Amino acid sequence: MPDRFSETLYRWVPAIGSLRGYSTSMFRRDFFAGITVAAVAVPQAIAYAKIFGMPAEMGLYTAIVMTTVGAMLDSSRQLINGPTNAISIAMLSALASIDGDERRRSAAILMALMVGLIQTAISLGRFGDLSRFISKAVIVGFTLGASILLLMDQLKNLFGLQVATDPHDHFLVRFWKTISASDGIHTPTLCVALATLAIALAIRWINRRFSVWLPEFLIALVAVSIGLYWIDPSGGSNIKLTESVPRKLPWFSLPVWDLTMVRELSGSALAIAFLGVLEAMAMAKSIAAKTGEKLDMNQQCLSEGLANTVGSFFNCFPGSGSLTRTYINHSSGAATQWSGVISAAGVAATILLFAPFASYIPRPALAAILVLTAFRMTEVAALKYIVKATRFDAWILAITALSAILVSVEFCILIGVALSFALYIPKAAKISLTELAVTTDRVIREVQPDDPRCSLVRIYNLEGELFFGSSPDFENLIESIQQQVEPSWKVIILRLKRARNPDSVCMQILEQFIRRMHAQGVTVMLSGVDQEILKVLANVGILELTGASNVFREESEIWASTIQALKAAYALLGSQRCKHCPNHPGQLGASDWSYMI
Repeated sequence: MPDRFSETLYRWVPAIGSLRGYSTSMFRRDFFAGITVAAVAVPQAIAYAKIFGMPAEMGLYTAIVMTTVGAMLDSSRQLINGPTNAISIAMLSALASIDGDERRRSAAILMALMVGLIQTAISLGRFGDLSRFISKAVIVGFTLGASILLLMDQLKNLFGLQVATDPHDHFLVRFWKTISASDGIHTPTLCVALATLAIALAIRWINRRFSVWLPEFLIALVAVSIGLYWIDPSGGSNIKLTESVPRKLPWFSLPVWDLTMVRELSGSALAIAFLGVLEAMAMAKSIAAKTGEKLDMNQQCLSEGLANTVGSFFNCFPGSGSLTRTYINHSSGAATQWSGVISAAGVAATILLFAPFASYIPRPALAAILVLTAFRMTEVAALKYIVKATRFDAWILAITALSAILVSVEFCILIGVALSFALYIPKAAKISLTELAVTTDRVIREVQPDDPRCSLVRIYNLEGELFFGSSPDFENLIESIQQQVEPSWKVIILRLKRARNPDSVCMQILEQFIRRMHAQGVTVMLSGVDQEILKVLANVGILELTGASNVFREESEIWASTIQALKAAYALLGSQRCKHCPNHPGQLGASDWSYMI
């Protein structure tokens, strides 16, 4: 019983499972990665809260509570949950009609609860498994587009450009305002950014050259912050610093359940819930592609859902997997989910202990780290491989990446997923029909052009998915058989060994075909029928229509049921035979039938 309890605990709380075999080295990696992420999380959380008019502390609370709960439950070892740019932009649109600061704040908290409940339902419904139908090209395209956007978005902080932008503007409009800023480059800001880049790259070189592990981003941030304070303690250089951090931790509070507001926000909550799940899955898969880690997508959905649900009871707004913080966490060498817990603790410690010092972190230093992260997000080798593979993959990758830039990051995943399904379904709906022949030496195989055709019995092998998507092709194939029917035909054998997933649409087409054949005096026999198809045939009445004696179950030996169907056909014919028939009357019990695949 204890072992079963432990395994259940490890499965539902992966962070605890990761403690098996946990070492001092892994803790060191998690600690420095978590502290580095926390240094980035504080200014990001404040900025993301401001996007849709929330108090700065709400962003910080989300970075503490959501990150902690998400890290404990995440299937991915490197994913960092919390406030994100995409969700905040979506929230800006969702709350546009809500008036009053306090009412908007209550609506944001209620939205976190609604989003969390929807995502939890997705997990409990096991719909996370559907993520396997999302092409890897979508993930790579999302990462490529997001990295380009991240790079472009940080130019203003990198060069110290004074740009007045409207958050409602399209990203490209804001980018154009940035590059066309009349004030020009602020040289001290650029120097801070370049110094941060130089230190981070130098530490990275030392790590590789001497096989050590030093937290490159954290060292760069601390060094540049101290250096700037030493050189310019009065702030005369006008280099922007992060905002001051309030000293107040999240507290428990019940969300206000307003039915009128629930109805008003339900559509947006559903969209944000799916957006958050898809974003988290995309990032988790992207990191897993680098680490080789196996993911449980339903568990990932559960972590998103419970993180948002719990967060709503601690004055948090909705969040998801953070693109930048996840990649910084990975780049900083995080070993397990505990780096996320340490990151959350770092944000809490910053609020309580280091609030005055956190405001000394220069914005261009953070921008430099984000630029480095953008360059490391996309693996060039994976990009080239996908582009070379097929046009299918190349188109999905290109459209997903372009939609991130031309539309938005939050919708590029939805566009990529929709495109994947649009291109995948026609491929999945392929169905084929092959005529089989009985040779003079009693072998059943695919018919060849010079094979003589039996004038009494025809055999066809059906292969593919028998669902509504393939119904037009299935109907065309059935019609092609009907057009070939001659007055001498007595039996048609349909081999269903390779047919799968029948639905009502295709079953109705099959039933109509059998009825038409019966009207022409032709018996239809079905061979290679597995348990699933047999059940459907019985449910819709086809089994009764054909007669149970004309349906031959799939057997362990390949083609065995087709041979049995052929023998039954000869028994039905009695003494009738075509001139090419290898089976003469009196030989029906012979056992020397064979087949070729």
